[in-house]
Amino acid sequence: MIEELVTAGVALASVGTVYAMAAARVVKQYERGVVLRLGRLRSGVRGPGFTMIVPFVDRLQKVNMQIVTMPVPGQDGITRDNVTVRVDAVIYFKVVSAADAVIQVEDYRFAVSQMAQTSLRSIIGKSELDDLLSNREKLNQGLELMIDSPAVEWGVSIDRVEIKDVSLPETMKRSMARQAEADRERRARVINADAELQASKKLAEAAGVMSEQPAALQLRLLQTVVAVAAEKNSTLVLPFPVELLRFLERAQQPAQQAAPPPPQAQQPSGGTDRTQQSLPEAQQRPIQPQELSAQAQQLLAQWQQSMQEQLPPVETPLDPDFGGSKSGQD
Repeated sequence: MIEELVTAGVALASVGTVYAMAAARVVKQYERGVVLRLGRLRSGVRGPGFTMIVPFVDRLQKVNMQIVTMPVPGQDGITRDNVTVRVDAVIYFKVVSAADAVIQVEDYRFAVSQMAQTSLRSIIGKSELDDLLSNREKLNQGLELMIDSPAVEWGVSIDRVEIKDVSLPETMKRSMARQAEADRERRARVINADAELQASKKLAEAAGVMSEQPAALQLRLLQTVVAVAAEKNSTLVLPFPVELLRFLERAQQPAQQAAPPPPQAQQPSGGTDRTQQSLPEAQQRPIQPQELSAQAQQLLAQWQQSMQEQLPPVETPLDPDFGGSKSGQD
């Protein structure tokens, strides 16, 4: 008798263990469980954790509640301005009602994918090429609304829709490149013309200032010569002012007059006195260097200093008839 009771207890324990193992279910944190008992939907949705069902009577279907990232295959279409394009997109959605996602639609992932493709083709036909390239935010919002309207009945919420890439034909790419190049060239010409206008105004002001001081023009010429001669890779033919040559001639005349005259034949004292007395007083008195123009001396000193520092030595002497320096056969 005792053996029979022990055997029955062991059998009941085994059956209970098998039943518990068959009825036990574990729902993860990001999942929800929908229970169908004999094909009918149970009212409550099982939350995450350990749960029990009736074996061979209930069927537990788990639904993922995470955000799903689904790429939308590229769709070929013609825009409103008759341009053939191929557009790729990506859609982000999640299940908000596990019961509706199981009952209302057979496969909510496939349904959302097909709805996204048809909505994308519709957006391509309603938009222009410029909108697809530059105004994508507005198109993304419109595409999201088009997909979200039927998806709400399926227990699915569209989180975000993004257009990834817009592929254009090669002819259209070349046309757009030529257009951009022409626009940049136009802007470059406008900027260049504006710069020329501003430079002409500044040059006119500089010419007005230089006209008040003639020596400023000569100093500006010397600065230009110094800038050109810095490279030392070209031959310069420098215009030499004739006024400066005349100034040098006048500076040499006092030295010639100050030299003693050559010895002459002895003459009577009376004749010598008459010759000396016949010379005018201006020729007898030598010209002093202090009487020269201070401005001419300063100009000569600046010119000589700049020539010694920047210009190479000139072997050919100056030619007063030419009025400048010569280099070789030039």
